[in-house]
Amino acid sequence: MSLLNVFKGKKVLIFGLKRSGRAAALALANLGAKVSITDMKTAGELSQEIKGLPAGIDLHLGGHPAEALEGVELVVLSPGVPMGIPSLKEAARRGVEIIGELELGYRLLKYENPLVEFYAVTGTNGKSTTSTLLHYMLLKAGRKAVLAGNIGQALTGFLTGDAKSADCVVVEVSSFQLEAVSDFKPAIAAILNLAPDHLDRYAGRKAYYEAKMRIYERQDYGDYLVLNSADPACRGIARRLKGAAAAPRIIWFGGNKNPGLYEKGGSVFINLPGMDNMELVKTSGIRIKGAHNLENAMAAGCMAFLAGVPAGAVRAALMEFPGLPHRMEFVRELDGVSYINDSKGTNPPAVLRSLESFGKNPLILIAGGRDKNGDFESLRDAVKKHVKLLVLIGEASGKIAAALEGASAMGRARDMGEAVRIARQAARPGDVVLLSPACASFDMFKDFEDRGGKFSEEVRGL
Repeated sequence: MSLLNVFKGKKVLIFGLKRSGRAAALALANLGAKVSITDMKTAGELSQEIKGLPAGIDLHLGGHPAEALEGVELVVLSPGVPMGIPSLKEAARRGVEIIGELELGYRLLKYENPLVEFYAVTGTNGKSTTSTLLHYMLLKAGRKAVLAGNIGQALTGFLTGDAKSADCVVVEVSSFQLEAVSDFKPAIAAILNLAPDHLDRYAGRKAYYEAKMRIYERQDYGDYLVLNSADPACRGIARRLKGAAAAPRIIWFGGNKNPGLYEKGGSVFINLPGMDNMELVKTSGIRIKGAHNLENAMAAGCMAFLAGVPAGAVRAALMEFPGLPHRMEFVRELDGVSYINDSKGTNPPAVLRSLESFGKNPLILIAGGRDKNGDFESLRDAVKKHVKLLVLIGEASGKIAAALEGASAMGRARDMGEAVRIARQAARPGDVVLLSPACASFDMFKDFEDRGGKFSEEVRGL
């Protein structure tokens, strides 16, 4: 049976008309489904997303009206839509199946290409770098791999593209996406780390962690779960799975007492079947720098080896991969001062890792934006140790200032241009000006990429 027969005439309601929702709408419309879309934003706010939508798609914009649910047989969620809104509760009460765009993409691709393997990466920090590096390693080994999910193209966007002939899909998954999965079953999954984040959406860290842990919910002994041995929450996951009847096999990175990858004496070693404590690469030869990126490199390497990538391809990828924009990205050096764009540092744990990557170089930190109920107090010791000036922007500047009072000299800026100018005036040769906001960007910018781009533009214009 073809997918056309599965979905033809089926009434599907999509919540959210951004990247994921639009991709789902196009895929389902191509399969003959009767698609409707609802979004809290207005047609004016979504003008770009509406362009090019096929005729026949019904739009319910500026809210989620009750009539949008009439006759609906399936609801598909964009990641930004919380599960607990009244319209979704009503859909559940009516017995309508509710899935996320990630789940839809997984089902469609598995239906079209049953042998394709999914390699999934989640965690509070490092997801994009690890996913992209793993994809790079697979390509180096000649695999037909595609990269999708929370980075780049939405998974449903590949239904008629390269993924139909791919042998594997690397998918970066967020907690939001994992809230609405049911069949999703990666052959290899990784949880890089867990720290409180998105507490503006979740009731507490437990709820956030539970969402992340759904990545391995359907895995069994034929699958692998890669965990960070240095992360207390990851060690807790291992204890939780110990003795479970259908648990995945656990592989570790960062510790030499377990199967996986670890660092010792300036080298990364492999401790996996057939590669007993074999030296893989000198840490100095890994192109992406910083303790957090060493963890990302080891996580990607673990997943690559489990996927059958030869050591030579893993080694070459580690020595070549340049990293991603907006993630500890070097922008320029001016008058002996380095300017670093870490706009993807959207929570305090990410900023903490970034601050600890610069050794003894004095830092001028630009931070602030829209608060996600972050614990800024957790940055106090690192700010006191590394930061000579904290320049604050955005809605959360007052909260950050109160949490870190006395830890560093502080300044306030109205916009990114003023923040960069204040930083330059205070900087001396050998200093580092670091944008690592610890907040979301939506108070002043379209997204973290827009924020990082504005920082880089202002720095290059100095």
